[in-house]
Amino acid sequence: MVEAVQKTLILLLLIGIGFALRGKIKNKTEINGVKEIILSIALPSTVFIALMGIKISLSLLIYPILILAFNFFIFLSAPYFLPIFGIEKDSTSGRTLTMLLPSLAPGLSSFPFINEFLGDESLALAAMGDVGNKFFALNFLYFVALKMYLKNNREEETQENGKVKSLLLSLVKEPINIIMLLAIVFLSLGLNMTSLPTVVSELFNRASSLMTPLVLIYIGLAVQFKEGKIKLVSSILLFRAGITLLFSVLIINLFNINNPNLILLAVVVPLSSCSFWPFAHISAINLKEEDKNLPKERRTFDLNLAVLILAFSLPLSTILVMGILASGQFFANTSTLLIFGLLLTGLGLAPHLFKKRSFKFSKA
Repeated sequence: MVEAVQKTLILLLLIGIGFALRGKIKNKTEINGVKEIILSIALPSTVFIALMGIKISLSLLIYPILILAFNFFIFLSAPYFLPIFGIEKDSTSGRTLTMLLPSLAPGLSSFPFINEFLGDESLALAAMGDVGNKFFALNFLYFVALKMYLKNNREEETQENGKVKSLLLSLVKEPINIIMLLAIVFLSLGLNMTSLPTVVSELFNRASSLMTPLVLIYIGLAVQFKEGKIKLVSSILLFRAGITLLFSVLIINLFNINNPNLILLAVVVPLSSCSFWPFAHISAINLKEEDKNLPKERRTFDLNLAVLILAFSLPLSTILVMGILASGQFFANTSTLLIFGLLLTGLGLAPHLFKKRSFKFSKA
């Protein structure tokens, strides 16, 4: 327990270093440069090492399928729970939240902590699970965003084939996908890290060692709490975390998972923050509508709300994931997870339920 506390303290101090550097690094381009190093060098190297340490099997397909099931669970649930927060599903806010809430960014918010607390094997399984999430965020949500845009701009003539090809090409070119495919090819040929030349394996090891410090410093640099719909965003994200835990409990019971590491993995990966990918789709469409001089109320998405969701989602997910993993085996229990899930769901709903109730009383 003392070791877990020390490890958590070190991780928090690294976030603090990032926060302290905000005075020196104010340029968005520089901050995005740090993120690019993480996503293009450090994370792919870490995932490659983790994947090269496992035995390839068709049973691994269950992990991307389960994460994909989670993505669709939130996506299909959104039209039913958003009205509780006073948001119409076919409004700019509703469409924005429907895009962002089901997506996951485990590379920034959970992979470093899985690597630190659960080890390489768990990280490899989490990386396999993220394949399903990538398909959902990069492909499925792109077409969803396009459909929403067309519905909102019925008069717009479209020639989107080139964009679809461009998207698929960017997916193939993404470093982490190239590295994962490379690792799978090597594993299929019976190769592992010890089979590779020392220079290559050492290169991956050195690049991988950058990941955890860089991610934590990036969190400290990038997180910004802007004025606006702060209470609404906080409530929705707490509610999302709550129903995510309830989903994890369902999966754990359904598949009768008993291994503590697998239980914690089933909990923390879905608790990852919202992804930047759907935000990229939203930004592209917003730019197109800006060129048409559409007023904000007529636009497909609310870009300011999207930024706020990302700004709050990253630290909240980081706190939850770090807290759960630092607690050892405490959360490797479905009863504890069920209670915590219901608590977070209640905390998310409470301000809005009480608000409606008080409004009814004042009306009477």
